[in-house]
Amino acid sequence: MKVNVFSEIGKLNSVLLHRPGKELENLTPDLLERLLFDDIPYLKVAQEEHDAFADVLRENGAEVLYIKDMVIEALNHHPEQINNFITQFVEESGILSKSVKSAIYEYLKSLNIDILVDKMIVGIRSNEVISKNKVSIMDMLEDEYPFYTDPMPNILFQRDPFASIGNGVAINNMYTEARQRETILSEYMFKYHPRFENEEIPFYIKRHNRYNSEGGDILVLDKNTLAIGISKRTDPRAIEKLAKKLFNEHTSFNTILAFNIPKTRAFMHLDTVFTQIDYGIFTIHPGIMKDLTIFELTKEDALVKVSKVVTSLENILEKHLKRPIKLINCGGEDTITSGREQWNDGANTLAIAPGKVIVYSRNHVTNEILREAGVTVLEIPSSELSRGRGGPRCMSMPLDREDI
Repeated sequence: MKVNVFSEIGKLNSVLLHRPGKELENLTPDLLERLLFDDIPYLKVAQEEHDAFADVLRENGAEVLYIKDMVIEALNHHPEQINNFITQFVEESGILSKSVKSAIYEYLKSLNIDILVDKMIVGIRSNEVISKNKVSIMDMLEDEYPFYTDPMPNILFQRDPFASIGNGVAINNMYTEARQRETILSEYMFKYHPRFENEEIPFYIKRHNRYNSEGGDILVLDKNTLAIGISKRTDPRAIEKLAKKLFNEHTSFNTILAFNIPKTRAFMHLDTVFTQIDYGIFTIHPGIMKDLTIFELTKEDALVKVSKVVTSLENILEKHLKRPIKLINCGGEDTITSGREQWNDGANTLAIAPGKVIVYSRNHVTNEILREAGVTVLEIPSSELSRGRGGPRCMSMPLDREDI
């Protein structure tokens, strides 16, 4: 299976998700900030809502894959990689005690592959593993924190660990320590799963890249153009490195638009304030309507040429997409409604075909505006999923879209 994503709106044929699991039940009020959540979702309902999301995708012709299943299948296909997989995970889990690290390694080695991968995501509590030979202060201090390895609740948002770009992927060095181990799973899937291992899929960014980047900041506007947010989580130097790689490998991409967006929670990623739903039609957070600082990265001989532009979102999109642009405000013109629906990811739509999007049902004002604009709106429930502060686009990573 090749990766093929040259737009945000081409018919979605194959998509990667993570069904939420008991990692959500390892969230506590004391750990929310550390683990990047604002609230604790009720797992049973979150799973029901996520299953409804997956059902809508399947009903509309998309193959739904799950990252956990893909990694389990990859390791079953390449059992010689299990020890490396465990070692990599343990070494990146922030365990400072040598005795605890050794005990965790032996514990994970004893598990069946399916339980092993699940346990890595769910987290290992400090009362689950008995660490012998505790002789140092650090050995004993490890037990004062409730987890030997933190849960990974943010893996729900499969948009971020990597990005599908054309026929390749960018496996990101994620900004927060809480999310960095997620990309181990992405890497092993692409390297060792039988669907990918013989496809020679290029890695335009590798997970140990020096500079941070996250997939929610990357939008594939067409076969020539990417939009990437310079955000709190994506470093401009990562964007320049990606541009150089894409240009030097003679991909179809010849322009990257780097949007300098505010480094605030409301603008966490570019796709929280700006997503495409049809040819020339985008949903936006009204806060992005003012003039923006945008850097145009283009290829000039063997170099990346950077030009700074200060203009509106509409103007820059019209210039590069060469068509009239329509911007639809999340929540319409009312600031109260806009703020509320933006908080619930009203602008974070997932296009599954031109003019056909999946959205959260709770953003009823935005959804009605989309319908009035002629967009087919497929609503999914979200009372618990929305507590994670990520919408349908955040929760999904397209692997194959029809070209447009």
